Amino acid sequence: MNVFHRWYCNSDRWRRTLQGTFLPAVLHDLDLGDNVLEIGPGPGAGTDWLRTRVARLTCVEIDHKLADALQRRMVDTNVTVIEGDATSLSLADASFSAALSFVMLHHVPSRLHDVLLREAARVLRSGGVFAGMDSTPSFVWNLYHLFDDRNPVDPSTFPIRLRSAGFTDVDVRSAGSGFWWHARKG
Repeated sequence: MNVFHRWYCNSDRWRRTLQGTFLPAVLHDLDLGDNVLEIGPGPGAGTDWLRTRVARLTCVEIDHKLADALQRRMVDTNVTVIEGDATSLSLADASFSAALSFVMLHHVPSRLHDVLLREAARVLRSGGVFAGMDSTPSFVWNLYHLFDDRNPVDPSTFPIRLRSAGFTDVDVRSAGSGFWWHARKG
């Protein structure tokens, strides 16, 4: 991420927006179960909100500095932080009740989006929920991502991709400058 993007994702404004608006809306009425995976937590604004609502939370973050900082911050909590690649998870099959991804898919190379979806399905228990949200390109989005890796996901094709990865009960909805989804492992 560029310097501005990294700063914004660590800002109180983003934390308030994510925790006060996005997470409650996307996860409303979902039973996440007892063992949740957060894919790509970044600095952990979502992690802080999620850890108070689930029994166990495992976060997989590819960026060494972000993973290290989050791991230090989560000592003596119900959160385990793993530095790793979500397209090649070192986690057991069918070990999580839910997998969540918030505004990070567009940082994954396009050729690996479907690999990440299959990995999420692999580590979920049967019936486990996969939920999340991501942003879609706009003028402002492009400014935030100047000199960043940016590989937007097309919400119109995302349901097909989720089904191909092994998910059922797929619901993808556009909202404002992004989209959110719910799906279950078949």
